[in-house]
Amino acid sequence: MEYRLLGHSGLKVSVLSLGTMTFGGQGKFAKTGQTDVGAAQRQIGLCLDAGINLFDTADVYSGGESEVILGKALGSKRHDVLVASKARFPMGEGPNDRGSSRHHILRACEASLKRLNTDYLDLYQLHEWDGLTPLEETLRALDDLVSSGKVRYVGVSNFSAWHIMKTLGVAQANHYIRPVSQQIHYTLQAREAEYELLPVAQDQGLGVLVWSPLAGGLLSGKYRRNQAAPEGTRHLADWGEPPVRDESALYDVVDVLVEIAEARGVSAAQIALAWLIARPQVTSVIVGARNDTQLQDNLLAADLTLKNEEIERLNKVSQLPLLYPYWHQAQTAPDRLSAVDLSLIAPYLKK
Repeated sequence: MEYRLLGHSGLKVSVLSLGTMTFGGQGKFAKTGQTDVGAAQRQIGLCLDAGINLFDTADVYSGGESEVILGKALGSKRHDVLVASKARFPMGEGPNDRGSSRHHILRACEASLKRLNTDYLDLYQLHEWDGLTPLEETLRALDDLVSSGKVRYVGVSNFSAWHIMKTLGVAQANHYIRPVSQQIHYTLQAREAEYELLPVAQDQGLGVLVWSPLAGGLLSGKYRRNQAAPEGTRHLADWGEPPVRDESALYDVVDVLVEIAEARGVSAAQIALAWLIARPQVTSVIVGARNDTQLQDNLLAADLTLKNEEIERLNKVSQLPLLYPYWHQAQTAPDRLSAVDLSLIAPYLKK
């Protein structure tokens, strides 16, 4: 297992980490999985044997049950690993039971610590942007949590690039704790993060944690062109995260994934995960599984190195159009682009 620094911090995390949205199976999260304590203990054991040291959860997963199960399943191993959680989404019916206000963040953290049966979180993340709460208020609350020893590092998730830059600017101006990471959705099926989220991470020294790296199963190889979806799985028309805007383009990606996987004698899921691990800005890829077999397969991706020609095939079939102002920069300023600019634009210049 390879370990990478989490952004500008000194904390090293494994290139694969375990996401626990499947733990609990309560309410709307039942469709992601129904992992109980026993199954969670087996999965955590598999992860520890593979070298994974980061376990990611959130208070909203199964209404807190995911945190409860993760805490029980880790048991005495808790201080040997890194635990990350998140807050922002509704945890009650009251008007202040959501968001990133000081009121909600402090209460949410205390509740997460209790459910996880721990006295600190290694990484505490804002689960979503809150456009109503002043950033000064949110960051001061996070700063206090760090000062009190209840949180070690802070991060953000599902922020836009301007949200991130504003957050970093407010943190610097007020000498508050600075986020070290962002958790984002990024896959061969959805490469929008390359426009701004990955460049801002590279420029500002932010770690990148990737959620739903198989696009909710779309890139696992079980969904194929002109074939009925496996029994018990979702139909593309009902897909919400991530949305499927171009079904034909999705299957073009899947076709290449399957071709490479069959030639290598591995699963399409492993190829999709290995492509992400090889992206230079990515720190860790968060995998989750309904069962041990899926998890064991995903874990093998940590030892899979793609050939340059395989990466090029995957890049080509999934490449996004160059949006404005990037196409204009590519046409008029190729001699004045930084390494961060070129992380997006360089492939288009070759044309």
